[in-house]
Amino acid sequence: MSDKLILGSHVGMSAPDYYIGAINEALSYGANTFMIYTGAPQNTRRLATEQMHALEGIKYLKEKGMDIKHIVAHAPYIINLGNSVKPETYELAVSFLQDELQRVADFGITMVVLHPGSHVGAGVEAGTEQIIKGLNTVLDNDTSGTIIALETMAGKGTEIGRTFEEIRTIIDGVHKKSQLGVCLDTCHINDAGYDVHDIDGVLDEFDRVIGLEYLKVVHVNDSKNERGAAKDRHENIGFGTIGYDTLMKYIYSPRLAHLPKILETPYINGVAPYGHEITMIKNKVWNTTLKDELGEK
Repeated sequence: MSDKLILGSHVGMSAPDYYIGAINEALSYGANTFMIYTGAPQNTRRLATEQMHALEGIKYLKEKGMDIKHIVAHAPYIINLGNSVKPETYELAVSFLQDELQRVADFGITMVVLHPGSHVGAGVEAGTEQIIKGLNTVLDNDTSGTIIALETMAGKGTEIGRTFEEIRTIIDGVHKKSQLGVCLDTCHINDAGYDVHDIDGVLDEFDRVIGLEYLKVVHVNDSKNERGAAKDRHENIGFGTIGYDTLMKYIYSPRLAHLPKILETPYINGVAPYGHEITMIKNKVWNTTLKDELGEK
């Protein structure tokens, strides 16, 4: 088990530097890991991974001493395996996710975070069955070996994955369990109704229902919402209802020490806050004036 803090954030991956640029952005924040989208999360347009400097980036990571096993990708939001109402939406999700697993592997990344899906009115049971069907179609035909980490969701709209039990049901139905994991998002579990302040209670419940061996990555986000609001609105570290002290427990928990912690907090006045937040996490002192310093109006 690692005693070194594995901490980073979402970073951009845009022209002309793409993967190299993403790595440099993470390094500029003082991070030793990061999370990327392999293309815009809102659409299906994708550039060939060679054009995005995938191989050069893998070498560059080694040069910079970053462990590629801790780098995380995130699947685009448009993938909805839970849609049993529109076959074309479901089929797009399956084919796109299949391609995405290989794209992620091209970057040397071993894990992609996926929102399980939304049932769009058909009900949790029908949506869950569709997600299981989709994951089996994808993974049974996959040769990349990429792990899909199902994200714990806030329960906004018709999202599936708002309870540990819902995620466990999906895992139980998937054939290739070795390629499944879970991403725990602190904002999402708070908004879904879990008592996020009781970290041992949360992790014990996760272990009882799913098994901590499935936990692969932690999204560390504060929340703008009260517990159980089912809204999913991230807040900067220490400025939300979860608070700095509680989030620090997740970041420094010995039970989670071996896992990458990824910040997905909002930009402040158009500025990425991640370097500032990583500094105050490492220094173990909350910067109460961060928003003022970055000129939030």
